[in-house]
Formats: sequence, structure tokens, C-alpha cells
Amino acid sequence: MRKVIYSMGVSLDGFIEGPDGKFDWAAPNPELHRYFNDVERETGAHLYGRRLYEAMRYWETADANPNSSAIEVEYARLWQRVPTIVFSTTLERVEGNARLVKGDIAAEVARLKAQPGKDMFLGGAGIGATFMRLGLVDEYWLYVFPVVAGGGKPFFPALDAPVKLHLIETRTLPGDVVLLRYQPAQAA
Repeated sequence: MRKVIYSMGVSLDGFIEGPDGKFDWAAPNPELHRYFNDVERETGAHLYGRRLYEAMRYWETADANPNSSAIEVEYARLWQRVPTIVFSTTLERVEGNARLVKGDIAAEVARLKAQPGKDMFLGGAGIGATFMRLGLVDEYWLYVFPVVAGGGKPFFPALDAPVKLHLIETRTLPGDVVLLRYQPAQAA
């Protein structure tokens, strides 16, 4: 069965963007970008909320941008091939290799998990919080960047009860970024 992996870059203090709404500290250097290209090769679907979908649309045309590096062009082409499922009640339509879901998230995720294919990567704090509350996250991949943001938007939402996790991997990546991989404790 395919897994849902909630994955984003975070500051050491747990934020996906700083108090000013920026996350430029998470821009990967070329070596780290190569790693993300490899992850993209193993991605079966992107699961986004509206805001991240709108930000990631950059990759729909980045391969045609003369200022894009070869690594960025490669990532754009990889990203474009992977289907994107956008969960939003405010968007009217999506473009490219994307499909809009406005209905029952849990039913849609159950349907997606039952299909053959590679694991699905979930991104975006708002939709991530919804998936967590519904118990739909199979793994958490936190890419911890060596910066203290001091505030902003947290990776993890406020919850009614703790979610116990089991560490399944740590890895140091280029640029002093640390990958922390967890599963919910009951899945370990």
C-alpha cells in the first residue's frame, strides 16, 4: 500500500517559514538539490493544499527559464511528470498535471493509497494539519535546516493530544541539513 509522507523543510525551531513569511533559508545548494531530484524520481504523487500548490506552480515553467540551472531544469521536468492532487475548497480549477479535490479527504486518500504506485508526498502546513488530525500521515520527513527562525508558521499544528512517533532514520545531507524520518508509534 502506498504511504502518505508529510515532508517539508523546517528551521531548527520547527518553522516552515519565518515571522516575515519567508523561507529563503530553505533554498537548497546544488548538492542538496541533487538529493531532492532523486527523491522526486521516487515520488508517486504530490498532495498539496492551495497555498503550496500555488507556490509550486513555479516548476511548471522553470525548465524553460534561461536563468534556471541544469539541476533546476531537471527537477522541473521530474516534478511536471508527477501527478499533483490539490485539496482546496477555495480554488475553482487547477492546471497542468494537477487534479482538484474539494470533497472527502479521507475517502480520497484511501482511494489513492489503494492504487499501485510510489509513495505520495504531502506538503503544506494547513493541509498537513488536516491530514494529521484525520490520521492519514504514514511518515514524517523533516528536513531540518541550520537556522533558528524565531517564529513563524510551524510544521506541526496545535493538536488536542500528543502524537507519539518512532524514529526510523536520521541522515546528514549537504548544507548541514538533517533529515529526520518518523512513523506514528502505532505503525512502528
